[in-house]
Amino acid sequence: MKRVAAIDCGTNSIRLLVADCDPATGELKDLDRRMQIVRLGQGVDRTGRLAPEALERTFAACREYAAVIKGLGAEQVRFVATSASRDAENREDFVRGVVDILGVEPEVITGDQEAEFSFDGATKELTGIEAAGAKGLAGKGGGRRPGMERPFLVVDIGGGSTEFVLGSDSVRAARSVDVGCVRMTERHLVHEGEISDPPTPGQISAIKADIAAALDRAEETVPLSEAATLVGLAGSVTTVAAIALDLDQYDSEAIHHSRIPLAKVREITDRLLSSTHAERAAVPVMHPGRVDVIAAGALVLLSIMERTGAEEVVVSEHDILDGIAWSLAG
Repeated sequence: MKRVAAIDCGTNSIRLLVADCDPATGELKDLDRRMQIVRLGQGVDRTGRLAPEALERTFAACREYAAVIKGLGAEQVRFVATSASRDAENREDFVRGVVDILGVEPEVITGDQEAEFSFDGATKELTGIEAAGAKGLAGKGGGRRPGMERPFLVVDIGGGSTEFVLGSDSVRAARSVDVGCVRMTERHLVHEGEISDPPTPGQISAIKADIAAALDRAEETVPLSEAATLVGLAGSVTTVAAIALDLDQYDSEAIHHSRIPLAKVREITDRLLSSTHAERAAVPVMHPGRVDVIAAGALVLLSIMERTGAEEVVVSEHDILDGIAWSLAG
């Protein structure tokens, strides 16, 4: 076993995984997995720069993570930064701050690299799932259904971008497009500094048009309709799954490898798009940092399912973090 630490810093959240990895057996054992909403991408789509308050929130989380990594004695650390820091003019301020706190330089990876990490993290354990079946929607982790078919289309819906990766045992095609829950919210749902509550039909139509154009771009590289199984990653997807499963509180074990039908995703998306901030905040599984952006994130997921013809989405709690950890484990 090799003890490693992986950090994924995206547009909306920063996450840490410390794990023991065994490349010989394919086993990854979590020691600590945590997340904070820091909204690093606050305003980047409009200003092109990382806001000082967003940087400070991110650095505060890094200081907490540094203490966890030291306490657990990780042998190697890898820090991957994604969409927001790719887009920002002042990303060197971000890099210097991370190096000072964690002693490693953040790798501002390309969308294609991000997609490959997500695919590795989401699919490495799917061979076992094929043999055992996956959790169905009925009954919070209960009920078994037939296993998953290849090829997989892994979709990672982030704050600023969405990655599409098609493959079976390895990546066949990948594309990153600039459509995410934070970017769509800030671009279309903010008026005079306030988020529309709930969105107007015109705003929803504008988001749908942006998503459709992004899917057109993704299809230039990735044949979306050829996928046999759609695998969804990241907070927008897992939150929709938690709502679909009618959980009283967020439960990673129940959510991981659950299968959410298209009709249920459509029902939840419509509900979120027509609800107020207070109504979304009252959902038991809703993280406070997702209240304002979950409606746009759910709409991205629904649009992908409708475009690909997927009858359901298989939800994975294992994603880019796990892929980063495996890259350290060799």
